[in-house]
Amino acid sequence: MPIIITGVAGFIGFHLCKRLLKENKYVIGIDNLNDYYDQSLKLERLKKLHQIKNGIFKFEKLNIENKSQLNQIFEKYKPNEIVHLAAQAGVRYSIINPDAYAYSNLVGFLNVLECCRETKVNHLVFASSSSVYGGNINMPFKENQNVDHPISLYAATKKSNELLAHSYSHLYNIPSTGLRFFTVYGPWGRPDMALFLFTKAIIEKQPIKIFNKGQMLRDFTYIDDITESLMRIINKPPKKNKIFNKQDPDPSASWGPYKIFNIGNSNPVPLMNFINEIEIALNTKADKIFMPMQPGDVEKTFADTQKLEKWINYKPNTTIREGIGRFVDWYKEYYKKTI
Repeated sequence: MPIIITGVAGFIGFHLCKRLLKENKYVIGIDNLNDYYDQSLKLERLKKLHQIKNGIFKFEKLNIENKSQLNQIFEKYKPNEIVHLAAQAGVRYSIINPDAYAYSNLVGFLNVLECCRETKVNHLVFASSSSVYGGNINMPFKENQNVDHPISLYAATKKSNELLAHSYSHLYNIPSTGLRFFTVYGPWGRPDMALFLFTKAIIEKQPIKIFNKGQMLRDFTYIDDITESLMRIINKPPKKNKIFNKQDPDPSASWGPYKIFNIGNSNPVPLMNFINEIEIALNTKADKIFMPMQPGDVEKTFADTQKLEKWINYKPNTTIREGIGRFVDWYKEYYKKTI
């Protein structure tokens, strides 16, 4: 039986699909190939997936907001597992175009849940975000912290996904695992992310914009660590918790087959150190412009990942120097750039 990956032409979806295919899995990839960023990068990712000789890969282009089309895909393939990664991404863009987030992240996610209910899938794994921690200042972020104070619409939609998934797990016994991703980076990454923007600007001898005057701390997580974690999570659906304490409920767990995990490196890096590592990899100093904090951004992220490590017996371990070096090598090769 196949695994469905929504957002398969996206950054994380591409890497996960590639790994599954190399392990001879049967993958149905769904993506609408929207123009939020360079479509040619998404098409090139798909091309790479079609070239893999192992496993079976089939691609279906559609919007998850289109319930009838999504239903047809689920009825046709009857998947065992769903990894739902499709979403309108980006904190800052949610201020500019909120409608895109309502349609994709709320309506689209509800459609996925309905398809899971009707198909009776074995496991739904879905992408949440570290952004849900919003105004929290207690570090590191733990899954049992209150996340009722989002500071961006993007974060609010991801928190809503967690609530919707929990209700469906309770009502229809759908094993569901939500993952709060912490600043994922690496080769084939999104062009709107800091590493991509900084690398491009430095190579092209353009200044880089550094928000909050560089006073930022991020828990950067390398893509291969994310992929390895996902591979282990897919095969371990949560079960009902018969000893769940409803008088003192843990927000990351449930009496139903539902869990929430942080997925990060647990080693936050100051933004200026991150930029310094890019400069080392490129052997070039950046021209820096220091800017104020942007609306919706948070100053610090730091993941407590003990629950996930215990669940899957794996801890992300790629260093920033290793990860940035691999990204820079990929970027220069892909875009045929030299310093």
